[in-house]
Amino acid sequence: MAASEGSAVAPMTTSTSSPLRSTSAMTPHIRIVPHLESTRSLVFGVIERDVPDNTLLKIGRFTDKIFLPNRITFKSKVVSRGHAEIWTEQGKFYIRDTKSSSGTFLNHIRLSPPNAESRPFQLKDGDVVQLGVDYQGGTEEIYRCVKMRLELNRSWQQQMNPYSLNTFQSLRNLTTPPNNVTVLDTAMANGSSTAENDHNAAIEDCCICLYAIAPFQALFVAPCSHTFHYKCCRPLLQNHPGFLCPLCRTYADLEASVAVEASEVIIKKKIFL
Repeated sequence: MAASEGSAVAPMTTSTSSPLRSTSAMTPHIRIVPHLESTRSLVFGVIERDVPDNTLLKIGRFTDKIFLPNRITFKSKVVSRGHAEIWTEQGKFYIRDTKSSSGTFLNHIRLSPPNAESRPFQLKDGDVVQLGVDYQGGTEEIYRCVKMRLELNRSWQQQMNPYSLNTFQSLRNLTTPPNNVTVLDTAMANGSSTAENDHNAAIEDCCICLYAIAPFQALFVAPCSHTFHYKCCRPLLQNHPGFLCPLCRTYADLEASVAVEASEVIIKKKIFL
């Protein structure tokens, strides 16, 4: 499968499903997402892999000559063909630089000198890894370094949960005229402080401007189920299709597949009712 300039090549992996994922909940799992710092941040597709013991993830520059399921590649000329490796030992993740010329950085600290292999470094959830450094200011994507944030064993975040279902139901009530008219009429008709507090508790606020989420507003609902006014979150969409929730810091691919049957939603909803 061909990849665009500056994007990651992750064979057999998507942001919504992972064919390589083991059925065992104990298998170490890694999710690699872009680390968004500026408008020039390199945005690539979300990469998810199960990494049991004796599995080595090789990270490097994309080439048509090498195609391996455990190889993660990027179309960036500042990334070496064999740049770094990630693996697990007893459930813990480790990384090392494999003699790259432009360097591997863990939380802004370079792991080894140029063309020298580093010792293993243990990874922790939320660590930021950078491959190489920008060339000529990174004005072109092909010369930008790759900055990624590692999410370790967070598979639970991608599952349906009561919070996401409640948000979905609240949004349906808000955007269905008979429902939202009834809610607003009831709130206005009841002037007691107790009733007002009850209604206020049921109204969600935009976490950016702190004003209420209300009917007839342009809204943005992130995959993590947090809801904002579109006007408020518009500056956060400059790295489209990458989106980093300002509330929970969860990364999402806004162009991920939305092919979900209504029957699947109903079944998942019944599980949590």
